Amino acid sequence: MDSQSHTTWIDVADAAEIPDGCAKEVVVGQWVIAVFCDGDDYYAIDGMCAHQGGPIAKGQLSKTDRGLTCVTCPWHGWQYELATGIQTVNHQPLQRVFPVRRSGDRIEIRVDE
Repeated sequence: MDSQSHTTWIDVADAAEIPDGCAKEVVVGQWVIAVFCDGDDYYAIDGMCAHQGGPIAKGQLSKTDRGLTCVTCPWHGWQYELATGIQTVNHQPLQRVFPVRRSGDRIEIRVDE
């Protein structure tokens, strides 16, 4: 039996609640998670900045020099790639990312402890 058969997806939002270029902050268990829409893609990333706990969901999206979408924390400007959680200056994975998918009009994430 493969591990995907035990995967639990958690419904967190209606897709209409997260317009292109925006985010919604959700709480799942112990996690505050920022769920972003970038075109047809959705990303879920730890919603508290690794630097000083700033609200990642209130950050602005932009592109890195490699063309990847990143978010800038509104408190002190730390930037993270949405797909990987990698901080763009030191290139270290500092933010946890979560699997996310769109199922019909709903956005679902998976939080594996």
